[in-house]
Amino acid sequence: MFSETDTYERYMGRWSRQLAPLMLKFARLREPEAVLDVGTGTGVLASAVTGAHPGAIVTAIDPSARFVEAATARSANPRLRFQVGDAQALEFPDASFDATLSLLAVNFIPDPAKALGEMIRVTRSAGVVAAAVWDYGEGMEMLRVFWDEAVALDPELASRDERHMPLCRRGELAGLWRQAGLEDVSEQALTIDLIFESMEDYWLPFLDGVGPAGAYAASLAEPARGALRARLAARLSGGRDDQVITLKARAWAVRGVVG
Repeated sequence: MFSETDTYERYMGRWSRQLAPLMLKFARLREPEAVLDVGTGTGVLASAVTGAHPGAIVTAIDPSARFVEAATARSANPRLRFQVGDAQALEFPDASFDATLSLLAVNFIPDPAKALGEMIRVTRSAGVVAAAVWDYGEGMEMLRVFWDEAVALDPELASRDERHMPLCRRGELAGLWRQAGLEDVSEQALTIDLIFESMEDYWLPFLDGVGPAGAYAASLAEPARGALRARLAARLSGGRDDQVITLKARAWAVRGVVG
């Protein structure tokens, strides 16, 4: 039986690990001493920061106690500190960090504007606040293909398509950053390859029920589940279960500086 963190790793964690170094390169941190990672999940970005910046101490928060427990158990790095926390009410004094980062989490926060205000509050003047979110509308092909085929089978699903996720389109993160008063705001597309060893490698993680697409796939009974898998296989691998599948995944990253 897979744990919550194991299922996330199979579904999305392996791809966030590829994205984290690109995010850090874009963020252009200047050898920070203290960094906050908001919505750390399995700790991928936090670990990348300590690898890229040997002098940095990283505090990483997540609302899920299970993720925090797993990330803590997985890391023996004394410069990493994981704790349960709410991005909308950060329990840190003003100007506590040289930089505040968030990878693939801002769009899931109930009030992202409030969370961004908190991220700015705890970041020192001239410090960087940066985040990245998958382009669910067009650029995250793993999910775009899934929803295209699911909606083709059941048009009433259109409202559940992750293309409607907030802050996932070009310019939306940058607009939020500018509205919050951050300076020198820039936005960039970050793109990685998703390589699936087989059709099962693509399909089975959905059945763990992670995320909106996974919840839908896991809820299906036969023959609806089989019909969806067949459509996906025909589109992705020509119906061959042993075919390697390569897809693109694009995220929009934003960076701003605290005045």
